[in-house]
Amino acid sequence: MTENLDFTVAIPTYNGESRLPELLERLKNQLRTENLSWEIIVVDNNSTDNTAKVVEAYQKQWHCPYPLKYCFEAKQGAAYARKKGVTEAKGKFIGFLDDDNYPISNWVATAYAFAEKYPKAGAYGSQIHPDWEVKPPENFQRIAPFLAITERGNLPLLYEAKNKLLPPSAGLVIRKQAWLESVPEKSILNGRVKGNMLTSEDLEMLSYIQKAGWEIWYNPEMEIYHKIPSSRLQKDYLIPFFRGIGLSRYVTRMVNIQPWYRPFAFFAYMINDLRKIVLHLIKYRTMLKTDLVAACEMQLFLSSLVSPFYLWKNGYLTKKYN
Repeated sequence: MTENLDFTVAIPTYNGESRLPELLERLKNQLRTENLSWEIIVVDNNSTDNTAKVVEAYQKQWHCPYPLKYCFEAKQGAAYARKKGVTEAKGKFIGFLDDDNYPISNWVATAYAFAEKYPKAGAYGSQIHPDWEVKPPENFQRIAPFLAITERGNLPLLYEAKNKLLPPSAGLVIRKQAWLESVPEKSILNGRVKGNMLTSEDLEMLSYIQKAGWEIWYNPEMEIYHKIPSSRLQKDYLIPFFRGIGLSRYVTRMVNIQPWYRPFAFFAYMINDLRKIVLHLIKYRTMLKTDLVAACEMQLFLSSLVSPFYLWKNGYLTKKYN
């Protein structure tokens, strides 16, 4: 097997034994990949279930021309799993699929074709449709993008740095060269783990790639379906989830800002966060206990406000920005 393949599908997974089979079946049945050299790597992020045995069973019956590989990452956290995937990948492009992301049959082919068409693209995200286990509340579309739902139309879209918007890691393709040139060895955010609410590790990584001058795109032809269980619509999940996003915000906000300007940006963001909190209180103050979406938004605004203080107090900001 050549060391330089066209494409790698990397699947970071934690306790994914029940979710992986459908994803692997879909990858077995990808169309229009006859002229591509590619591989699949399952990155087991310290699972405690039968994830390894599920992959092993598939490997024994794997008759595809592209290999199915397995590797283990003991450090818990999505950022560590993705870094392991990049290290192990032989492809020029690495497509990340979470174990609950189910691609349509031409996902790999369209992902590679996009890279060939846009040589300055350092990363590009999929069009992500929700596959709800139960119907969400009517107003849920206000916060749905935070659950990696990305439906931005049917034309390619360039994410411009000034808009402060980036795609989620689900269904994201990275140009390996862009990652190796831009992403520091040690990041500040490493993903949610037990006892650590911080998230947005994917946005930190993409911010570095964008900062280095690579383009970030949305490719609507790469379609995936994100299976969202009913537990993800419960208050017990959503409030800590939005708290983690908010508390991580100072890191992702500051990556692209010059060090000399960060004190000014710090105060500007504080004023803006306070403004959002006040306006939200005026509009929803009587509904915060009954309207889950409004409560999630308030949690996000409050956590964004305290983010720099939380990160400083807990030692995260002693890690230097690159």
